[in-house]
Amino acid sequence: MSTARKSRRELMVQLDQALQDVSGTGVLFSHAAAERMGVNATDLECLGVIQRGPATAGQLAVATGLTTGAITGVIDRLERAGFAKRVADESDRRKVLVQMTPEAMARAAPLFEPMRRATAQVLSHYKDDELALILDFLARAQSASLEVLAKVRTQLKIKGK
Repeated sequence: MSTARKSRRELMVQLDQALQDVSGTGVLFSHAAAERMGVNATDLECLGVIQRGPATAGQLAVATGLTTGAITGVIDRLERAGFAKRVADESDRRKVLVQMTPEAMARAAPLFEPMRRATAQVLSHYKDDELALILDFLARAQSASLEVLAKVRTQLKIKGK
């Protein structure tokens, strides 16, 4: 690798490629893990959201960029697989929350543990302020990605697909 300082443009191109590479690997990993669990990748991604804590269908839709109609199908499939269940919200009985089942956690944890360890190893090389910067970048990138995803879906609806 050259010791010459890279221009901003070169850095942006390299970062764009690196993000595409990481994203692509994440998609492939998600598909492989979903296959091992017997669900599709979209359902597994939604399971990942509720793994952080129970969520309403609307919250799942916002977190994933999916429509509430699509989320209903996801929840139905996850329930049939025994990986999620609908429960009444204790603070507002009109709300229904979706939560992960212990079976799902038991099946998913061994699949994701090697990736969690690999990520922890990579992150161990960074100082706290660098970790905060990475976290800020990822949060902004996620938000921007969801905005673009919504626009793409809107364009598909306009074209009738």
